[in-house]
Amino acid sequence: MSGARIRASHLSFSWPDGTPVFADLSFVFGPSRIGLVAPNGAGKTTLLRLLAGELAMQAGTIDIAGRMGYLRQYWNSAAYATVAELLGVTDALNAVDAVLAGTADAKQLEGADGHWNLRERVASQLAAFGLHDVCLQREISTFSGGETMALALAAQLLRAPDVLLLDEPTNHLDRKARQRLRTVLESFRGCLLVASHDRGLLEDMQEIAELQPARLRMVGGGYSAYRSVADREQSAAEQQVQHLRKELRREKHEMHQARERADRRASNAARKAPDAGLPRIVAGALAGRAEASAGRASGVHAERVDKMRSALQSAELDAASSAVPRFSLPATRVGATQHVLTVESVQTFVQGGPLWGAPGITLTIRGPERIALVGDNGVGKTALLKILAGDMSHAVGERRIGAARAAYLTQRLDQLAPAKSLAENFEEKAPRLLPQERADVLARLGFRGDRMKLPVALLSGGERLRATLACVLHADESPQLLLLDEPTNNLDLEAVLQLEQLLQNYEGAMVLVSHDTDFVESIRPTRRLGLTAKGLVELPS
Repeated sequence: MSGARIRASHLSFSWPDGTPVFADLSFVFGPSRIGLVAPNGAGKTTLLRLLAGELAMQAGTIDIAGRMGYLRQYWNSAAYATVAELLGVTDALNAVDAVLAGTADAKQLEGADGHWNLRERVASQLAAFGLHDVCLQREISTFSGGETMALALAAQLLRAPDVLLLDEPTNHLDRKARQRLRTVLESFRGCLLVASHDRGLLEDMQEIAELQPARLRMVGGGYSAYRSVADREQSAAEQQVQHLRKELRREKHEMHQARERADRRASNAARKAPDAGLPRIVAGALAGRAEASAGRASGVHAERVDKMRSALQSAELDAASSAVPRFSLPATRVGATQHVLTVESVQTFVQGGPLWGAPGITLTIRGPERIALVGDNGVGKTALLKILAGDMSHAVGERRIGAARAAYLTQRLDQLAPAKSLAENFEEKAPRLLPQERADVLARLGFRGDRMKLPVALLSGGERLRATLACVLHADESPQLLLLDEPTNNLDLEAVLQLEQLLQNYEGAMVLVSHDTDFVESIRPTRRLGLTAKGLVELPS
């Protein structure tokens, strides 16, 4: 695979309404593991689709050397009835079986060539993703979302691609599946391009490519190396802002001093002219030259001030574009011994049977606990969160809420009315806040001017998360218990950092379900609970 390569030259693409995505973008990727990063909406998926040939570019050329595989972020699993169909091995396996049974025709004889060990290769590839002894005729609809994603990844690798494009491959994967994927990709020797916000996966990359409108900026190493470079640049940008602010103050001071000196000279000249016996016309000419000189000096200083002000505005925009917004939270504090929530012997049912072993789930939350809830896909983490939130009507058992108020943020972030603007949603959730107070909160979260008037449906994933949190946390009765279900899914890296900062300042109780290990550690959990088919167990902190 040493010849695997992606070459793009002067690539340009705009949406049909004229919105530009790239302009004159050129890059070359060779055999390497490359992480593609950028804010949501910047065009990561669009670039992958262009490279895969799903979109047509307006200008430029793309050259792919080698066999290519491409896993979309969103794909229709319903299009495949069985595992064999998803893996793309149905015809080859049928041909092999026909040959072994002695019933093969000429076409099947040809189709079986080179596939005699296909079943072994399929079993080995599936096992690498933790899928053992899977029946190839099993229906895709019977698998969980994480298992289906693992099958789709295995399908791409079975084709032995030289160039592999992956768009958010760890979405819906639990921790074990994520680690298996990282292990598989570490051994990939072709050209791998991964668009992801998974910091663990990005840490395994050999290079990070940051997508910008007119270029790809390359940083050697994994995510921590990229973050180090970005942090240094952010620090330098903030220092430049401080420097330009000082320079602007100095220029303004010098301009005022120059005006005062010019005014004094003109005043002195006017007073001394009669005593010097100069004719009025000569004195007037001297005064005119003095005023003109003062005007030129004032103009020079004013021009410097304008240039400095413009430079400062540009530097402030640069610094703000990559800064993590910081904002305060309303009173959400929970007393150290305050009873927050208790569920006792709760149980729910799937396909007619109990989801967890007898006697169900019992849990008490007291004080500002930060609980990290972990477990494999399919064990019922989301179901348990719904029970804790009181949103699951077909559950049995007892639920007792304390004085604390609870808020449940689902994976779908569907708490806001999508057709209404963010400002309208916020007003409905927090009517007691003054309009200016609501505007200030939204501005601190990056929603200014017309941005807060956009329908919620048009917001990106990161924007919708910030909008939902603003409305939920600043409601007239702020929640003292947050239930979070995979909140970082589909968020870009900067949005994840913003969420981490917010939750670090949150003073209430919290139950978090997330497969993002770095994100879980950032909230500093005080308890770790493992959910299995048998029930809930305490894990070491």
